[in-house]
Amino acid sequence: MESMVTQLTALKFLSVRLYLRADETLRLPAYKGSTLRGAFGRMFKDVVCVIPHRDCPRCELRSNCAYPYVFETPVPETAQRMRKYPSAPHPFVILPTLEDKRQYNAGDIFHFDLILIGRGIDYLPYFIYTFAQLSTRRGLGADRGKCTLASAQWQEPQGQGVSIYDDGDQELREECQPISIESLLDDELDVGEVRIRFLTPTRLVQSGRLASDLPFHFLVRTLLRRVSNLMYFHCGTELDVDFRSLIRQSEKVEIASNELQWYDWKRYSSRQQRHIKQGGLVGSVSYRGNLHPFWPLLKLGEFIHVGKSTSFGLGKYQVEAVNTGVSAE
Repeated sequence: MESMVTQLTALKFLSVRLYLRADETLRLPAYKGSTLRGAFGRMFKDVVCVIPHRDCPRCELRSNCAYPYVFETPVPETAQRMRKYPSAPHPFVILPTLEDKRQYNAGDIFHFDLILIGRGIDYLPYFIYTFAQLSTRRGLGADRGKCTLASAQWQEPQGQGVSIYDDGDQELREECQPISIESLLDDELDVGEVRIRFLTPTRLVQSGRLASDLPFHFLVRTLLRRVSNLMYFHCGTELDVDFRSLIRQSEKVEIASNELQWYDWKRYSSRQQRHIKQGGLVGSVSYRGNLHPFWPLLKLGEFIHVGKSTSFGLGKYQVEAVNTGVSAE
């Protein structure tokens, strides 16, 4: 059985930052994740759908269409997991700017981050084109304010931005390269304590209920499940690690400090015509123990997020090694 790092290398992802410029007054919610994802989904279907009835379940092109794969991600009939679920994890995450600003005047610029995972990387041109069309054709927010996709940058592993699109020539350049876990890790780092800050509401389900606290083993279980499913459905491979051994080790890691709190948040679903509660945990928690086996998993989770509704940007966290040099026995 290969090491955790070697296994996780198979999960490639791409990080792109998109900049929108308001052409007129935009009125947006404080948290913009659901607005961006919902508007993208509607525009994406307009862009790719060529069937008059627009009903995906009975469409003869469904198996080869970009829209269901990206936005609905059905579980294939031949899948060996998640057969009872309506959909598999989506191959993308949309993380909005975390500023609370609600009104953008003409000329103001704001950004959001797009993470594409595995085969989802191949659909980057669809995302760029859809957001360019969305900005001018549909607009954003309750008032459908018009804006322009001003530019897009590929985010290198250490955060440097490389321009891949601007509204001058409106051409997508191919300088971007997928990122793997190896580029995110420090060599020979033994971690004895970590601090994790949850920046967007994080919704973790335990025994059918949303968790209100976060023991380390539960975080590890949730991350392993998400990574395993992403690799299976979008990277064409299995996560071949000793799950039971990792979970037993994770149960020995203790909470050093806990400043997590519940944050209530609602989003409006235009499909269901109602507000939906999407609250979750925010704040920070520190863990102490032998964290070396879990460091690659925690670092990867910074980008792919954890928990439910990750495509809205929920479950975003940052992890920091507080105490290093502990022997990883």
